[in-house]
Amino acid sequence: MATRSRDDREAKRRIRQMEAKRALRQEQGKRRKRDNTIAVSAAGVAVVLAVVLQLTAFSSNPTEAEFAAAEAGLSSPSASPAASNSADIPGPETAAGKTFTGELALNSGVLGIELNGTAAPQAAAVFKSLTDASYYNGAFCHRLTTSETFGLLQCGAKSEDGADDANYRWGPLENTPADNNYPAGTIAVARTGNNAFGNGHQFFIVYKDTTIPADTAGGYTVVGKVTSGLDVVAKIAAAGLKPGENASDGAPVAPVTIDSFSLK
Repeated sequence: MATRSRDDREAKRRIRQMEAKRALRQEQGKRRKRDNTIAVSAAGVAVVLAVVLQLTAFSSNPTEAEFAAAEAGLSSPSASPAASNSADIPGPETAAGKTFTGELALNSGVLGIELNGTAAPQAAAVFKSLTDASYYNGAFCHRLTTSETFGLLQCGAKSEDGADDANYRWGPLENTPADNNYPAGTIAVARTGNNAFGNGHQFFIVYKDTTIPADTAGGYTVVGKVTSGLDVVAKIAAAGLKPGENASDGAPVAPVTIDSFSLK
């Protein structure tokens, strides 16, 4: 009986040791994970901010889920979209190999515009179709970014809050910069984050050399360039943002609207 009691005590002691070691390993693992998270967060703040700005600057405002995904994994929480266009999207063959020139008349000045149907035939076809239908007359340039590496004006929304028609979506991405750099004067297509078929009606004009990190879908379709009047956008940027807006991303201090947009 005495031998059995000693064996029982020894077995219990070993079990307690095993449990203590397991608890210690778990605590060490948690500590390492916590330390790694702090280190990664410190190193990745700039990347997260860039991605969040990217999500907010070229589409509608991100949902809480999209923001959390940007912070946690720099990817969208939504499923990959189907690679298809809305029914009323013109085919790329209507613009392939062509160059369209025209004017974008804002309430603050006129810009000369050139669209490249060779490099971005689908995008050029869409914007030619929309301008022919006078879609942009009265639309807003609702968003302005003024940070050191982001300088652009986003246009084409039918309301000041920047909302776009979710039923008008098209792709694919075309002529996206391999180095993520968008020179001053670039005209590119705004889209929803992480969606190669998330282009809509909106576009953005880059008024100073800008770097935009690619997301999981890639970069942004460069459809053309400003050939004259870029100083009009630069003056809008110099006037700043509405009071209470983000320090470098928000609505222009004075409303910017499109009087007309014509291409030929």
